[in-house]
Amino acid sequence: MKLNPLMAAGMGLGFTLLWACPTLAALTEQQNFGIEIKATAQAEDDRDLGTRSGGDVNGVGLDLRPWVYGERGDWSGYAMGQVVTATDIIQTDPLEQSNADGSGTQTSRGTASEREADKTYAALREFWIGYSGFTPYPGEILKVGRQRLRNDDGQWHDTNIEAINWSFDTTLLRAELGAAQRFSEYRTDLTELAPDDEDRKHLFGSVSYQWTPGHWAGIRAHHSADDGKLKSQGQALDDLDKTSNGDLTWVGLQADSDAYNYRSNANQLNYWGSLTWLDGTRDEIGVTSAANDQFIAGQKNSRDVNGWATDLGLRLRLDPQWQVGAAYSRASRDYVQNGLESNRSNWTGTRSRIHRFGEAFQGEMANVETGSLFASWQMNEEYDASLIYHKFRRVDGNTGIGGSGINAVNDNRDGTFSSLPLEDGSKDLGQEMDLVVTKYFKQGLLPASLSQSFDEPSALVRLRAGVFKPGDAYQSNVDSYMHRAVVDVIWRF
Repeated sequence: MKLNPLMAAGMGLGFTLLWACPTLAALTEQQNFGIEIKATAQAEDDRDLGTRSGGDVNGVGLDLRPWVYGERGDWSGYAMGQVVTATDIIQTDPLEQSNADGSGTQTSRGTASEREADKTYAALREFWIGYSGFTPYPGEILKVGRQRLRNDDGQWHDTNIEAINWSFDTTLLRAELGAAQRFSEYRTDLTELAPDDEDRKHLFGSVSYQWTPGHWAGIRAHHSADDGKLKSQGQALDDLDKTSNGDLTWVGLQADSDAYNYRSNANQLNYWGSLTWLDGTRDEIGVTSAANDQFIAGQKNSRDVNGWATDLGLRLRLDPQWQVGAAYSRASRDYVQNGLESNRSNWTGTRSRIHRFGEAFQGEMANVETGSLFASWQMNEEYDASLIYHKFRRVDGNTGIGGSGINAVNDNRDGTFSSLPLEDGSKDLGQEMDLVVTKYFKQGLLPASLSQSFDEPSALVRLRAGVFKPGDAYQSNVDSYMHRAVVDVIWRF
């Protein structure tokens, strides 16, 4: 398989660092290299809600992630590779978002093999160089390269992307400033970028202050500039062609009681809240399907985009082990997220990072209103569990929603790329029950600079399961239930 030059260069640099791990490790006081071994089993039925054949997933996979970290003085470097093999296309990585290969809500036009995921592939997850000499504070670092960008709630950033990012983390002040653009997936199977990522640049920054012990307040901003080319009216479209572009700006306020910090937070009552405004312009082309199953670009339309979104939550600690809580999220009709999110966080108060909008539904903040109730349990550093109920509704009953883990399709294709034929006027998207249970083993000792790169600091066995019941918005001819269950076993050497 021929790799594009950027991917080949990145993989060459990253794997050179990996193979040189004894040399890099010698620069530090301890040997900072190893391998994460992850085995995953997934059972899923049926993401298409019975609207077409397929949609089921039953498979097991092995995910090997060798990594190396080294530092000398104020300089540091890190690289992580990845080799995956599986019996089916399964979700070995929770960062993977819904896409057009059948795991999301966008209809694949079926004309671009460059975006077809394989059961076996090699990848380069991260490779970056860091410098920590701008200030005397230990929580300050500038990273350059492909890196994990992540914020606490996962609703702004939680992805691996090429970036220049400066972060500052002290007892009273946290700040971040950076720029990012995706140039390659660095995978042997996905040799082209998704259309939404092509020619899209990101600028972002945030600052938050601990105004009283355990209580933070801050502001954050993100701007994306997408100048990718759109096809002219009448031209044929495939899976690699953009259907929209434009400039969008998000500005948000946030406040919390350190609610996402499961380690040090012993508050009886925890809270979080965010309010975000979106403003910008967008160009979009219509899409029609010809008799030969060929998709054709329609007329281009330009429009202003204005929207807002909020996410609120309360969590009550009943005793050192048990917590209960409620959360509410609402995103207006025209609101969209910035494309770098995972929507996973420690919002139930345990060590497990759980999808805010359902392990089965896996929704986005885009014309969706979500109410959630949950109970969580944690015993020492050995076990935790969360039981969650979600109710999903459309804000505007005549407008589509963002991506999700549901891929119901319309038999009489209506010429749009949204494969979700929601009933006009019907707002009820459905409801879901989630169960996430984890058993932890030995605690891992990882360098502080790698805190964003690893989701879990220790070996574990985890079940992530969700059962989704579609509502009236999905029409009457769909299946009554959809479920997704994933078991992960992680060990480190």
